[in-house]
Amino acid sequence: MLSVVGEGETYGYAIAQRLGRVGFGEIKGGTLYPILMRLETDGLIDSRWGEGSKGPGRKFYRLTDAGAAELARRREQWHAFTKLTENLLNHGSRDD
Repeated sequence: MLSVVGEGETYGYAIAQRLGRVGFGEIKGGTLYPILMRLETDGLIDSRWGEGSKGPGRKFYRLTDAGAAELARRREQWHAFTKLTENLLNHGSRDD
C-alpha cells in the first residue's frame, strides 16, 4: 500500500482498484481501511478530506517523508529477499 500511495495522492477505492489490477484480487474495505489507519497512526501517510468527483467527499492519502523512507527501506529488504530466494531456487540445496 505504501507503494501505491507513493505513486501520488489517492483515495481508498482507487487504492483497492490499483491493487486489484496488479493481481491482488478484490480488496475489501474491512482489510484496506484498518491498514491505512495503521499507516497513518505510524506517521507513514497523511490524509485529508476533499471533494469527490461525484457524490460525497473522499479521504485522500499521501506519503509522508517518513513513509517515503520506510518504502525505500522495505524495497531494499524485498530486493535482498528475492535475490536470496532466487539463488536458493536456482542452486537448490547446495552448500556453496
